[in-house]
Amino acid sequence: MKLLAIDTTEAACSAALFIDDAISDRFQVAPRQHSALILPMLDDLLSAAGLALGQLDGLAFARGPGSFTGVRIAAGVIQGVALGADLPVVPVSSLLALAQRACREHRADRVLAAFDARMNEVYWLAAQAGEDGMMQPLGDEQVADPAQVAVPAGGHWLGVGGGWGAYPEPLAARAGEGLVATLPEMSVHAHDVARLGAAGLVAGAGVPAEQAVPVYLRDKVAAKPRARPLL
Repeated sequence: MKLLAIDTTEAACSAALFIDDAISDRFQVAPRQHSALILPMLDDLLSAAGLALGQLDGLAFARGPGSFTGVRIAAGVIQGVALGADLPVVPVSSLLALAQRACREHRADRVLAAFDARMNEVYWLAAQAGEDGMMQPLGDEQVADPAQVAVPAGGHWLGVGGGWGAYPEPLAARAGEGLVATLPEMSVHAHDVARLGAAGLVAGAGVPAEQAVPVYLRDKVAAKPRARPLL
């Protein structure tokens, strides 16, 4: 299995190359430089591995929710690469990828992932690790008032993402005593997009380039929380 993955969800820009369960990656926090950085990152990873695009089995990208501009950049880049190389694409939830990073780096098995969606709202997803160590969503991802986010029953939650920095008190109140700790500085990493993307490709979740589209959750200014099912 050879798969290339990218993320430009928020301020960070990253790319990762998955080869038979080993992952090499590039990561840089560089607001407003995603367009200039992402293609050189891809070229660097392929060159270091001695691979051409045509030798890959597929691609993956963090499809949102997140920064409107960021998720559009990722979708545009991955569509172009996929069309040129005739490769399938696995769209990966940015929130689920964030939860996967928390699992990888902190062994967290129950995660409340949140991005700051502005306008006093957060993008939100609760996730739990399966027996294989892959994070699975517990319900739909949402755009919601921080005081109204859905928190599943149970505890031992790790809160991750910028939403926890922007709205710490209402989110902590919703999580209650089950909240163990928060990591508001944690961002999405293409390493985890690659891991989820490879699993998705095996499961048949790859789509043609034209179907590799961003997910904003908030298509217009939301008057109330809305949810959208995950792939």
